Amino acid sequence: MPLLANVIRHRSLAIVGMAKNVGKTVCLNHLLARLWEEGKRVALTSIGLDGERTDQLLGTPKPEITLRPGAIFATTERHYRQRQFVAEILDVSDRQTALGRLVTARAITPGKVILSGAPDTRSMGRWIDDAAALGAEITLVEGALSRLSLASPTVAEGIILATGAALSESIPRLVRETRRVYDLMQLPPVDEPARRALAGIEQGLWAVDDDGRARDLNLPSAFLIAGHKEEILARGNTLFAAGAVTDALLQFLRVQRSPGGITLVARDFTRIFARGDTCRAFLEAGGQLRVLLPATLLAVCANPLSPTGFLMNSDELTAALRETLRVPVYDIKRIDETCYSKTR
Repeated sequence: MPLLANVIRHRSLAIVGMAKNVGKTVCLNHLLARLWEEGKRVALTSIGLDGERTDQLLGTPKPEITLRPGAIFATTERHYRQRQFVAEILDVSDRQTALGRLVTARAITPGKVILSGAPDTRSMGRWIDDAAALGAEITLVEGALSRLSLASPTVAEGIILATGAALSESIPRLVRETRRVYDLMQLPPVDEPARRALAGIEQGLWAVDDDGRARDLNLPSAFLIAGHKEEILARGNTLFAAGAVTDALLQFLRVQRSPGGITLVARDFTRIFARGDTCRAFLEAGGQLRVLLPATLLAVCANPLSPTGFLMNSDELTAALRETLRVPVYDIKRIDETCYSKTR
C-alpha cells in the first residue's frame, strides 16, 4: 500500500483529527495491522484520551485500539489496569497525572487498550526517544486537532490528517476547513542562515538583521506588541515569533510599510493561532509566512460517515479533497480496499 510505504520511512508519526469521530482510530488500527504484517516493531500512545468503546458525549460506539504482541504502548495507571491482555511493564514515570502515573509496557498477548499518554509535547518527545531505545522502529501518536501541538515537527517526523463528515456535513465546507489546516502544514521553511540564527531561541519576538544575526526585541510575547510598535521593524524586515502567532501580530504587521515586505517566521505551524482570514489578509498585503521547522504531511484520510448517521458520497468527498490538496487522500472506510490519491 502506498500509505504504508510512506509511513515506514519515518521514525514517528502523528495521526491528527480535524474533529472527534473523523476516523483517526480507524486509521491507527489500519496502520498497526499493516505494520504488524510487515514485522515492524511499533510503539504507540496518545496525547489525549483514545480507544474508548463509546463516545462520552454522544454515547455512540467507537472503534477500540487493538494491540498485537510486541507492541510498546504508554498509558496512565488507571487505563493500564483496565486492559484485558497480558503485558510486561517496562517503565513507570515519576510524574503524576489526574489518571495516575504513565506506564510504558509491551503487549505479550493481543488485546484492546485505552491510551492516555504524556500530557505535553516535551514529555511526548522524550517518550518517543525512550520507545526507540526500547526497540521501537516507529512510534504512532494519536490526538485531536485541539491538541495540534503533538503534530509539531519537534515531536513527530510525519503527520496524517483525518477529516470527515463529523467536521461538517457539507463537502465544500469540509474541504475549506481541511484546506485551512493543510495550508498551515505546507508553510515553507525560512532560509538556512536565518534558521541557524534562530534555532536556539525559545521565547520572545526577534528580528533578523541584514547580516543574518538575531536581534532580541525585548518582547517576551507577541501579545504585548501594542505598546512597542516603534521597535518592531527597527532591526529588519524578518521577524521571528518564538511563541504564538496571533491575530493582533499579523494585523499589526499587515498595515506596516516596509521595503521588500515583511517576513514573519513561526517556530512551526502549530504555533499559528491566527484566523485563516487574518493570515490571508497578511499574505495579500505582501507579507510572507515562514516556519523554522517545516511539517511533513504524508496523507489525508477522510471518513464520509458522521456519528449522527449522515453518510456522504465517498467518491465526491475524496474527489473534492484530491482536487484541492497536493497529498494522497484515502477514504478511511475503504482504506483496506481502495486507495484514492493524487499527487501533483
